[in-house]
Amino acid sequence: MSKLSAEELQQSASSIAACQRVDGLILWFHGGHADPWNHVEAAMALDVAGMHDEAKRAYQWLSDNQLEDGAWFQYYTDEGVEDRKRDANTIAYFAAGLLHHYFSTKDLRFLRKMWPSLTRAIDWVLMLQQPGGEIIWCREADETLGDYALLTGSSSMAHSLLCAHAISVLMEEERAEWAGAAYRLGVAIADHPERFEPKHRWAMDWYYPVLGGVLSEERAEQRIRAAWDRFVISGEGVRCVDDHPWVTTGETAEAAIACVAAGMHEEATLLLRWVRQLRDEDGSYWTGLHVPDRVHFPAGERTTYSTAAVILADDCLYGTSLASELFR
Repeated sequence: MSKLSAEELQQSASSIAACQRVDGLILWFHGGHADPWNHVEAAMALDVAGMHDEAKRAYQWLSDNQLEDGAWFQYYTDEGVEDRKRDANTIAYFAAGLLHHYFSTKDLRFLRKMWPSLTRAIDWVLMLQQPGGEIIWCREADETLGDYALLTGSSSMAHSLLCAHAISVLMEEERAEWAGAAYRLGVAIADHPERFEPKHRWAMDWYYPVLGGVLSEERAEQRIRAAWDRFVISGEGVRCVDDHPWVTTGETAEAAIACVAAGMHEEATLLLRWVRQLRDEDGSYWTGLHVPDRVHFPAGERTTYSTAAVILADDCLYGTSLASELFR
């Protein structure tokens, strides 16, 4: 069985909510750190489970803690800021989360409240876009620009920019330049791989151009099938990197979303069936499994973003929530 039951969905979402601070920030795990991208991913999972108040608090945290320039820092802990780097992909993902929340709740009033924060965030991201369409992945703490663009992050940003444009239409303040930026970025991803730092070992570079909706369904299926045997361990899941036998919940669930986007529903179902072995009895998911030794890696780690990825993949495949179309 691959589909989550209603009870399993609520149990998994509750394990995420248990790691949410009073102020709304969602940690990776108790005592761990948080980053804006995985914070949004977790908020989306809460919305799928109907925990809209908790999701709203997560987005409010982002608005309340946004920097004057429109960005957020890379990592936060209970003690404060852990890493002052600003990552363009984690900042852009705010748009995907807000559109998902709107689809889930139809709460236009809250979306309008978040609109000023969103415009500042997206405008910050687009300051890093290059003439070739690619977006440099970060700005360092000392304000220097990162050295390169990343294919995974850029694919996610292409999707986020389209979400941002859709929100601008809902706000009746269309930002056509955001759609144009998404188009230029998509062309770079689809046709100019040389513009991105090579990360061929990593599964995310394999499936993210599909998950981000950059490729046609035909090209998407070709891409998934071309490297399936390199990244997928049959009966186990998706490797994090192609040269180690470590399968992860996050990569397996995200690859399932990419399979849905490519029209490969049978493969998506298989991946979600296999990832069940990484489900803990409390509904949370272990980050990964070292297959030969059958030991969890990192040791003892169950992460909110891993659990969130499974919830979103299940929703994408089975259409449970009002927001299930977001990644199709």
